[in-house]
Amino acid sequence: MTIAERLTRTLSGFALLALVACAPTAQRESAGEFIDDTVITGKVKAALVADPELKATQINVETFKGTVQLSGFVSAPDHVPKAVALTRKIDGVKSVKNDIIVR
Repeated sequence: MTIAERLTRTLSGFALLALVACAPTAQRESAGEFIDDTVITGKVKAALVADPELKATQINVETFKGTVQLSGFVSAPDHVPKAVALTRKIDGVKSVKNDIIVR
């Protein structure tokens, strides 16, 4: 086996290992899913900011594989379902986990 063949096989092995390491798992997103979730998070935050009754700065938004988690505080009990409803309207949202607390 020549040096060129060894080098080719070694580099091919590393390339295959890199592709396998980037595969998504139940606890880890792929690069595409991460970008999609970032876009969803931005759209949800924009929708919450656009609502004059909600204090969007006190509501945290996290997205993982299309599931949006809302947490933080609101000032009135009717703001909780409003925030959830606004979130569900966003394209790409698969489900909403509501951890908002009324203060």
